[in-house]
Amino acid sequence: MAVKIRLARRGRKKLAIFDLVVADARAPRDGRFIEKIGTYNPNSNPATIVLNDAQALKWVMNGAQPTDTAKAILSYRGILYKKHLQVGVIKGAITQEQADAKFEAWKAEKETKIQTKSTNIQDSKDKSKATRLAAEAKVSAARAEVIAAKNKVEDEALVASVVEAINESDDDAVEEVEETVVAEVAAEETPAVEVAPAIEEVAPATEEAPASEEAAPEAEAPAAE
Repeated sequence: MAVKIRLARRGRKKLAIFDLVVADARAPRDGRFIEKIGTYNPNSNPATIVLNDAQALKWVMNGAQPTDTAKAILSYRGILYKKHLQVGVIKGAITQEQADAKFEAWKAEKETKIQTKSTNIQDSKDKSKATRLAAEAKVSAARAEVIAAKNKVEDEALVASVVEAINESDDDAVEEVEETVVAEVAAEETPAVEVAPAIEEVAPATEEAPASEEAAPEAEAPAAE
């Protein structure tokens, strides 16, 4: 039975993750498998790989053939290099201690490269974020200046309209006061001219009435005798 190491897809659309499985070469891609030996998540940067190194090395040493993508993953994690060292140990070219020392040195160097790459990516993200925030702050400041200038123009127009309204109301008030004063003066002067003749005409009538009343009894006195 031909055995392959390949990826089995799972996860949602556009955010797929993959299982690294050992399966029969005749089985469908996402079908039955013999053993799951790891996972691969390409959505992160750098990609996240979780792998059972011992089981992966065991299957590779037993002749399991990885697909192209699975082979790249195994090489990235050093499984193929470790297989090469183990073949050297089997043939007697190197000892197991030398093979282990070489693999540990390679692994340390690989970890340093991965850490450096992660740091560079994070620094690039931070720099990009700082640049974006600075640009947004600049745009916000320019927008604030435009709004402030617009508000200043509106405030000046409002103050001008209020001052104009106050001036117009003051002019109306002055005109009303002038009209009131003129009306009061006219009202004071007009009755003085008309009342004086009326008093002179009534006074003689009140003085003559007693005289006529006193004369009547004196005329009737002889007729009684």
